[in-house]
Amino acid sequence: MRNLVVLGAGTAGTMIVNKLRKALPESEWGITVVDRDDRHHYQPGYLFVPFGELEPEDVVHPRRRHLHKGVSFVEAEIDRIDPEADVVHLADGRTLPYDYLVVASGTTPRPDQTPGMAEDEWHRSIFDFYTLEGATALRDALASFTGGRLVMHITEMPIKCPVAPLEFSFLADAYFTKKGLRDKVEIVYVTPLDGAFTKPVASAEIGHLLADRNIAIEPEFMVERIDTDTKTLVSYDEREVPFDLLVTVPLNMGAEFVTRSGLGDELGFVPVDKGTMQSSAHANIFALGDASDIPTSKAGSVAHFSVEIFVDNFLQLVEGRPMTHRFDGHANCFIESGYGKGMLLDFNYDTEPLTGTFPLAKVGPLRLLQESRFNHLGKLSFRWAYWNVLLPGHKLPVPTQMSMAGKNRPAA
Repeated sequence: MRNLVVLGAGTAGTMIVNKLRKALPESEWGITVVDRDDRHHYQPGYLFVPFGELEPEDVVHPRRRHLHKGVSFVEAEIDRIDPEADVVHLADGRTLPYDYLVVASGTTPRPDQTPGMAEDEWHRSIFDFYTLEGATALRDALASFTGGRLVMHITEMPIKCPVAPLEFSFLADAYFTKKGLRDKVEIVYVTPLDGAFTKPVASAEIGHLLADRNIAIEPEFMVERIDTDTKTLVSYDEREVPFDLLVTVPLNMGAEFVTRSGLGDELGFVPVDKGTMQSSAHANIFALGDASDIPTSKAGSVAHFSVEIFVDNFLQLVEGRPMTHRFDGHANCFIESGYGKGMLLDFNYDTEPLTGTFPLAKVGPLRLLQESRFNHLGKLSFRWAYWNVLLPGHKLPVPTQMSMAGKNRPAA
């Protein structure tokens, strides 16, 4: 009997164990997934909680509900991995031996890493929406906010779902417009990037939309500290951005047990081959989802597409064959832009987000980097698809590898 152990029962971890349970004989393979609790969060739903469009209970299900029969679920904190002995040590003293290990422990916002962020004003005038607790507290703060300076701030890249801060800014604009308070609320978008997005075509398109919504942008802002007495963001180059209500994305870091195990980089992400997600240091360890250091978005779509590649490769590997499939960094992200509309990005390691149609040329029906009602409906419908199609390990009607079909190629 060979053992596959997966650390993390989030998006990537759940998909992996469900897909491989169907593919690997139970008489030959034990499959175990470990997580600290039995609460699976639909993290894209956090964005809608502050605006009252989803309730906290709408975004949480029991993990066990979404694990196939034949998958063992261990509810425990992870202490460390011993990659030389092929053993996972749990905090309660138990050990889990493995033949193959997948680290799918995600990334976590760390407000404690920025001076002033996680102190007296945390969840009072400084909020996050990357945790359910933060999104719920922010809902109450927005409901009582009658005017002033609302700052949407990103500490440093990489972060989970890098378009979410833009979505929050657009939804805040629509929210306060609907309440008749938009002329009393100044919205400022503060980013360490040199523009609204990481690539020029998308940055230009999204930048225009920020300008149209009267959302100011403060680029290349690397925060050094937050002065809670004056309610001011202070950068390393001594620029200052005052706020009345600050919505921040703290520094994102990998799991602490990864660092304790000597498997992580300076932020706790596992260095891997970006095509196979195989550990750079240990051939029987892989890292999937947000836990790896691959140079693309830390987004659910990346977890989805990379898991598809990983599963095909893993089945080859355990049969003693070479892994022939390569992940191309494919990501696609809906961007809620408010007022019942949305945008869509589709890109990979080598191709930046472009304008055009998706998934079919000319037909679409989705538009790339262009607001549409259809894109908004696509975003909303994904919650059902997440629970009922993606997590169980079924195929979505979207190509795993990025296609140039429908995309407007940039002029040479």
